[in-house]
Amino acid sequence: MNRMTSPCIGICVMDEHSGYCLGCARTLGEIAEWSMANPSRRQQIISTLPSRRRSMAGRFQGRAED
Repeated sequence: MNRMTSPCIGICVMDEHSGYCLGCARTLGEIAEWSMANPSRRQQIISTLPSRRRSMAGRFQGRAED
């Protein structure tokens, strides 16, 4: 099977608001299924990450000043 590299970057902290990992932007379910997922499913997960990261970045902008 063609192994796609995991998007994990070693910052494994779940955002309570979104349910996404602050490091890779996956859900707990997606993280758990990754090792058994077929290439099509992995690509499906990967394709959702850019928009999740953008939405997370927008939510956290300006919070350092709070």
